[in-house]
Amino acid sequence: IDISALRTEAEAEAREGRTPVYLARSGTLVALMAIADPVKPGAAETVKAIRALGADVAMISGDTQTTAEAVARGLGIGTVIAGVLPEGKVEAVAALKTTGAVAFVGDGINDAPALAAADVGLAIGSGTDVAIEAAEVVLMGADPEGAVRALRISRAVMRNIRENLFWAFAYNVALIPVARRSSRPVRALQ
Repeated sequence: IDISALRTEAEAEAREGRTPVYLARSGTLVALMAIADPVKPGAAETVKAIRALGADVAMISGDTQTTAEAVARGLGIGTVIAGVLPEGKVEAVAALKTTGAVAFVGDGINDAPALAAADVGLAIGSGTDVAIEAAEVVLMGADPEGAVRALRISRAVMRNIRENLFWAFAYNVALIPVARRSSRPVRALQ
């Protein structure tokens, strides 16, 4: 087996978004296998929609840097943190939190710690029970568009809360003087 040829092939597979895995028998390299986790349909559109809402998108992955960058490139994601174990995902979430609130979307056992560490964890409903338990929001089914709907709903709720607070304060400011006037004691006529 030509190790340099296998290494070249492994790099080519990684550039195509597949994770290269070397196979050995009795300590001797015998083959190369490439594994790919297919991108969910609608994922690229979801990334575009999240960006259109003014949010940044980053990819945190246990895959090799080259593989993760290839997948991210196809989805239109510029920030890639790859080659990390579950605790590395937590560290990446903590680093991203320094620039603002972080919502983390995941579906696997390895995502559970990052789901719990994020400001908002969104588990894909078709994911593992551990991921679902760790998240605050569970997106039904396997459709990544659920993350966009969750973002839109949360923004609408916050806008509604702010509007209600504004009108409650405005009402109180406008009517407190009226309430004071009407609460003055009335003198009885004799």
